[in-house]
Amino acid sequence: MTSHDHHHGHGHGADASTRQLGLALALTGTFLVVEVAYAFISGSLALLSDAGHMLTDAAALALSLLAVKAGQRPADRRRTFGYRRTEILAAAVNAAALLAVGAYILYEAAQRLREPVEVQTTPMLVVAVLGLMVNLLSARILAGGQEGSLNVRSAYLEVLSDLLGSAAVIVGAVLIMFTGWTWVDPLLGAGIGLWVIPRTWRLLSESVNVLLEGTPAGLDLDALRADLRALPGVSEVHDLHVWSITSGEHSLTAHLVAEEATSAALLSAAQEVAGRYGIEHVTVQIEPPGHHGEHAHRLHA
Repeated sequence: MTSHDHHHGHGHGADASTRQLGLALALTGTFLVVEVAYAFISGSLALLSDAGHMLTDAAALALSLLAVKAGQRPADRRRTFGYRRTEILAAAVNAAALLAVGAYILYEAAQRLREPVEVQTTPMLVVAVLGLMVNLLSARILAGGQEGSLNVRSAYLEVLSDLLGSAAVIVGAVLIMFTGWTWVDPLLGAGIGLWVIPRTWRLLSESVNVLLEGTPAGLDLDALRADLRALPGVSEVHDLHVWSITSGEHSLTAHLVAEEATSAALLSAAQEVAGRYGIEHVTVQIEPPGHHGEHAHRLHA
């Protein structure tokens, strides 16, 4: 048995990332409560829809923070892969909740387009402007760490995208204030909802794929099989499995049928092939022809 262990470091900047994400989450979460409250006070569906969008930002920040924290917790006898999958569980629950919110907003928008509801534009405008400021401040906090951390970068992009929602609500409030076109509010609400739902569905789909241990998105399993089959001495590849522990952390197991004499070099070559596909945790079993499972050599990387 040949063994090579990869110790996955979580970055010397983990503490800094935690502080940045935590501060941005506190800002976004606090304002989210304010925005929901004033959405009901003002009667603005656009404001409520933007609050749903801000909820996706808060969720993204929370998941990024969770990923940093969970990644620092070592594996143990109960969780031999560690606790990274908690990020995926949280993402799936969050996505399901957001889809329900999005469906409600679209239903309410349809109702209001048929029967317009009076909207108090002043609180709607004030809260939207404050939301824009909160997003700008959160973006500034995250900007410093987004180059060195994929987690922070994804959260940074989420916050930047929410600026569009806040800007749309501001435009809507001004239009209603000066024209009296109340239909603008449900139209904006539906527009923001329709923009958020596809992103949420994609998050749910990706989360479920990880939980079902599906092939990682973007990984060509047939090409990987072909590359392993093309290694010198390999006559067959079977029991090939590739899955994700969490986003960006992939594992592979495979059985390669090959001549015994080629096994030492083959283990290293198989690891190199897997590495080209972004797979770091690799377990390969080499079997001589006609002796599946006997005298096997394994590589764990």
